[in-house]
Amino acid sequence: MTATATPTATSTATPTATPAEQPPLRVALLGCGTVGSAVLRLLTDQAADITARVGRPVQVAGVAVRRPDRHPEVPAELLTTDAQALVTRPDVDLVVEVVGGIEPARSLMLAAFAAGKSVVSANKALLADDGVALHAAAAAAGVDLYYEAAVAGAIPLLRPLRESLAGDQLTRVVGIVNGTTNYILSRMAETGAGFAEALAEATELGYAEADPTADVDGFDAAAKAAILASLAFHSPVTAADVYREGISAVSSTDVARAAEIGCTVKLLAICEKVTGDDGDAIAVRVHPAMIPTTHPLAAVGGAFNAVFVEAEAAGQLMFYGQGAGGEPTASAVLGDLVAVARNRVAGVAGPGTTGYAGLPVAPMADTPTRYHVSLDVADRPGVLATVAQEFAAHDVSISTVRQDGAGEAATLVIVTHRAPDAALSATISRLREMPAVRAVTSVLRVEGLS
Repeated sequence: MTATATPTATSTATPTATPAEQPPLRVALLGCGTVGSAVLRLLTDQAADITARVGRPVQVAGVAVRRPDRHPEVPAELLTTDAQALVTRPDVDLVVEVVGGIEPARSLMLAAFAAGKSVVSANKALLADDGVALHAAAAAAGVDLYYEAAVAGAIPLLRPLRESLAGDQLTRVVGIVNGTTNYILSRMAETGAGFAEALAEATELGYAEADPTADVDGFDAAAKAAILASLAFHSPVTAADVYREGISAVSSTDVARAAEIGCTVKLLAICEKVTGDDGDAIAVRVHPAMIPTTHPLAAVGGAFNAVFVEAEAAGQLMFYGQGAGGEPTASAVLGDLVAVARNRVAGVAGPGTTGYAGLPVAPMADTPTRYHVSLDVADRPGVLATVAQEFAAHDVSISTVRQDGAGEAATLVIVTHRAPDAALSATISRLREMPAVRAVTSVLRVEGLS
């Protein structure tokens, strides 16, 4: 018998292309300042790793700037002054917005969404002002809006709130979210300097802008608090909803008084769920406060940021790191860019924010707080009783009281229990009018004391 050979099948399948051989995703970069230039540099330096992580190359399609002549480091063929045309170009897949401000950033984002492009932003002011409408536009277009860099620079914070803790109930988010003010207050505590002296040092070192208003008056922190509260409590909160006080009125005496009771002074962004007669609400506030030196936030010095989160199941968590600067912020932008690029490759949009809870924002007057008060008083019998009666008249309970000095140098230092802020404020107003009180020398809220 003669054996018959069986033909061998020949495979005609096309080998799978490597990530580097896939068609690239094209990015429009809006803005090329401190953060934008760092994003551009890191996209180039880490191109191979980003390609491997995304599954396709990520390339810059164009860079929109106002004055191209000021950016010799950018290839001329990438530069354009027409940001609107860039974000709507058919060959652009993703948009990175780091121009800041409200307009034209808002219009450019909306144009990008309408053209089917996901957006990564670091624009805290815009997101705090109009985040609900921007999220709605992104959801309607089936694209992503990510903004990790908008609140705490390089610190991974927003995605854990939005995703990792999505199955938990958050009760409180407290943070140091402005590096300039934290540097100033840290120096005041370390050296005994006054506010003006510490601000001058921060300006000289580049931690404070020539016009530091947004930082020292709390506007920057208030925008970040609005974003944090919206994510943490699934309710729309804008910067206008946030009670705001800056640090310009904090004196070296305030800082010294804090040290006397084992505390330090920090500018805090505080977002918490409160329960009143009408049900649950959100209290969102930014102001300087004394916190115990044993609290984890007390050890956050210099220009660093940290956010302390309290959740029912997870307990207490803290996120710490560099909250500003070109490369730290660019790191967060690139993290978001990789995430939205992966979603683009998969043909999906990532999880967005939810406003299902719809909790109202409680007025500051109704928000429970505690006060630390220093009074310059006449040293005579009955003064303490008269002062205590004024607190009692406003239903404010005193936690501790002590007298320092005697005679013309007599000072009463009082720490209250928690009470509605309106009651505490009204008490201070009445104390200023009392004949026995020569001056109210220091008033600061207190957080974290048992």
